[in-house]
Amino acid sequence: MRALVVLHDHVTDPGPVGARLVERGYELTTVTVVPRDRHHSPDVRFDFPRAGGHDLIVSLGAPWSVYDEAAVGGWIGGELALLREAHHLDVPVLGVCFGAQALTTALGGSVAAAARPEIGWVEIETDDPSLVPSGPWFQWHFDHCLPPDGVEVLARNSVCVQAFRVGRSLGVQFHPEITTSTVSGWLDLGGREQCLREGVDPDALLARSRAMEPRARANARHLVDAFLDRVVGATA
Repeated sequence: MRALVVLHDHVTDPGPVGARLVERGYELTTVTVVPRDRHHSPDVRFDFPRAGGHDLIVSLGAPWSVYDEAAVGGWIGGELALLREAHHLDVPVLGVCFGAQALTTALGGSVAAAARPEIGWVEIETDDPSLVPSGPWFQWHFDHCLPPDGVEVLARNSVCVQAFRVGRSLGVQFHPEITTSTVSGWLDLGGREQCLREGVDPDALLARSRAMEPRARANARHLVDAFLDRVVGATA
């Protein structure tokens, strides 16, 4: 089985999500949209693969907004086309944070600025904890999904929709793939300043993330297994 993993920047890694997919028999092909030297000017040209030929697509997070065409105008249309094609071909998608927002947009919903950002470890309200546990999950986002009609909302909190299902695909606003190394990389690329502006202690955030790693790995494993077994319909 073949899984295409879309990395939007050079820091984000599939982490425990990717590890569990490999354990479940998937061969991962990763593509990075914005290279290291263009991180602060991400309007690059990028040719996305076609959805056909893959058994699963994973679209991970990004520090930009789906609707910010000035920043990502060079490639966002290609990603939306990929996700629409995947939906039409019944190729499952796991969308994470930016990936969930891109999936929402591709299928006719929209994305808007959230009433307030979420940075840190957050519990969520879930209608189906056997599929999407309550967490705590790592969050770092400033936008939120406004899903289209026909989408099943699975989890939420006071800020936004936190998880939704559409066909054989799942979108989550949180970061099941998170590792301490990724948090550290985000902090070094401007995240430290974002934290301070939002009243979040970046060193405490990193320390909490390190302490949470065992639980985060277990939660990611649970989510991936439930996604494959119940949403994708894969077998162990």
